[in-house]
Amino acid sequence: MNKKYQVVGIGNAMVDVLSQVADSFLAANNIDKGIMQLIDTERAAELYGKMGPAEEVSGGSAANTIAGIAALGGRVAYVGKVKDDQLGAIFVHDIRAQGADFDTPLADASHPAETGRCMVLVSPDGERSLNTYLGVSEFLHPDDIDESLMAAAEWIYLEGYRFDGPESHEAFAKAINACKAAGGRVSLTLSDPFCVARHHEAFHDLIRDHVDLLFCNVHEMQAMYPATDLDASMKMAAAEVDIVVCTASEDGAYILTGGETEHAEAIPTDIIDATGAGDLFAAGFLYGLTQGYDMLTCGRMGCVAAAEVISHIGARPEVDLMTLFKERGLV
Repeated sequence: MNKKYQVVGIGNAMVDVLSQVADSFLAANNIDKGIMQLIDTERAAELYGKMGPAEEVSGGSAANTIAGIAALGGRVAYVGKVKDDQLGAIFVHDIRAQGADFDTPLADASHPAETGRCMVLVSPDGERSLNTYLGVSEFLHPDDIDESLMAAAEWIYLEGYRFDGPESHEAFAKAINACKAAGGRVSLTLSDPFCVARHHEAFHDLIRDHVDLLFCNVHEMQAMYPATDLDASMKMAAAEVDIVVCTASEDGAYILTGGETEHAEAIPTDIIDATGAGDLFAAGFLYGLTQGYDMLTCGRMGCVAAAEVISHIGARPEVDLMTLFKERGLV
């Protein structure tokens, strides 16, 4: 398929504020370890004041995935809402500098909400606890969806987190319709088990009726398709989706398509910061898929990309991913 874009991502447009903290910090501030919690501006300011030295980088789950594909040379674009403010300028500059097209209209400087940010608290074991102020990213509107952009994509990649917004479901529907009418395909990442719980019925309708490729981890899979074990959950998903991809931390990833399950082994590495592991796995997988590689190779590419990003602070690659693919004979 010779489209202008191989993947167009739609999701939250955030700036990640990353800081390393002790587990005692999480307990003292009533933060549940290892999950994403939504917070308001006051809570964001409170946590920022208590955090130690921090690094600010452009983030957002699907934006990380798009940046990863761009780093591999993929043709990508991104859709997400930021405000005409300092953090918004950081996001726009960074996503474009990664090689992605980004033309979503900015929220006006007078908008009462600010550009979204995620306080990423990294524990000594590398686990990350996300405290997310959605800001204007929550107000992604159908008017922000350029149908010609969606029609120009081989794949669109939808971020489950973006379901936490009053008009985002309608925006997703507009994007899906434009993409599919032009022969494109739809992928979705479930993002977080609590996100699944909040929107279970809407997610299920979306998956059953429109999704061609589903990304999730074990916890998200079992939240979406409760069953006695992971294999049973994956088979339930595969009855509704052509390609099901489930990451399983140190057990790598499982890919189920056409009734066949394949297993891509994890790449051993020291975990410094688990932020972005699933995002970069999806980047590696989608890159491989759009380049015509087989499913197992796509899964291995995803595992290589995920291993690289968890070996350092931040959700963007610091080592050339293509070099890593070549070292492992994947390309």
